[in-house]
This record gives sequence, C-alpha cells and structure tokens, in this order.
Amino acid sequence: MDNAVYTTLTRQAGLTREMSVLANNIANASTTGFRQAGVTFTEYIKTAPNTESLSMAVANLPSMSMAQGTLTRTSGTFDFAIEGDGFFMVETPDGERLTRAGSFAANGDGDLVTPDGFKVLDSGETPIFIPPDAKGIDMASDGTLSVGGQPIAQIGVFSPVDPLSLKRVGGVMFDASGDVEPVETSRVVQGFLESSNVDTIGQLSRMIEVQRAYEMGQSFLDAENERIRSALKTFIR
Repeated sequence: MDNAVYTTLTRQAGLTREMSVLANNIANASTTGFRQAGVTFTEYIKTAPNTESLSMAVANLPSMSMAQGTLTRTSGTFDFAIEGDGFFMVETPDGERLTRAGSFAANGDGDLVTPDGFKVLDSGETPIFIPPDAKGIDMASDGTLSVGGQPIAQIGVFSPVDPLSLKRVGGVMFDASGDVEPVETSRVVQGFLESSNVDTIGQLSRMIEVQRAYEMGQSFLDAENERIRSALKTFIR
C-alpha cells in the first residue's frame, strides 16, 4: 500500500477519535464540574538509508482543560466549589478519585458523600463526618467546616504531582495514577457549584473543521481506490 494511503488512514482514525471527544464535550456542556477534553496528535517518522521516509500522525495523547468553570450560586449547605487549582477527593470501591463536582450531601450515617454515595475525604484523606444534629454549618475559605464555631473537618483539595497522569474514569471523576499533593493556594466556597468549563462555541467550530478535514481525507482515499481499481483492470486486460 502507498505511504500516502497509510498516512491518510492514520489521520482519519485520529480525526474520528477527536470527533468523539468533541461530541462528548458538547454533550456535557451543562454537567457540573465537567472538564473539557481534547486530543494531541503525535507524529511518527520512519527513515532508513535508500528508502522513502514515512510520516504518520496518531491521536494518542489525551489532554484536559484546567480552565476555571463559572461558579453558580445554589445556597446549598453541602454544595462546594473550588476557586483555583485542585480537586476534591472521594473514596470509591475502585480507589480514591478526584473531582471538581462539589454537589455533596450527608447520608444516613453522617458521612459527606457524592450523589453516587462515594465518601468525600478531608485534608488527611479520611471520610468527613457530619454530626446528625448539626445546624448552621459554616465553612472557611480553606475548606474548614464548623458547627457552632467549632471546627469538625477540613475538606481536602488535592492536585496530581504529574498533571499528565490524570485519567478520566467517569463523567466527572478522574484517577491520578501517580502521586497527589495538597493544594493550599486555592479557595473553597460554600453554596456554589462549578459549571462545566466546556467552550461550546469553540467545540462546535472545531467539530466543523474536523468534519471537513475528514471529508477531504475520505475523498483522497476514494480517488486512490479508484486509481488502483483502474490500474488492476488495465493489467488484467
């Protein structure tokens, strides 16, 4: 097969993957705490003496936008948002996960949990307990929760040591396969939720560009296929 065909096929596969990522971003434009994703194309070049070089681009490096989403007031006691870097940490059956979605609640056992029932962890990576009779829960900017002026816990804010280790394992959940560290420069606010940081217009524009690029590549492949078919017919005759 011609090198140009190989190159175009890898390009088409990458564009298909990017289209899927763009569609998922747009579908989650209104999902609380969602982080816009993207793909990075890597170029591979093969060279050897007395042979034609070969270049291929592969979309194999996922990227994540860390831009701050809009904070929306809810006035909910257990609705929290982070201003700045970092993530909340929650405990799941598959291990600890990071999230920017701060819509929490106190369950029947007094644990602060996510809508899926996962326990929210404090700065020491232990579950946060809310006293059953607690009234008037307040929070300081560093995430410290207080009842009647008495501190009961501090919501943990963490960030992966290696940002590239962050992998999405759910809509708004991430797995930091490497180490994480506490973030002390960010501010936690109560009664707010962070909206998705998806740039809908930008994503729609990029989707159109990807669609056009894919159609151009497909036109080339169709033309190349017809050229090969014509050549084979000529040889057969």
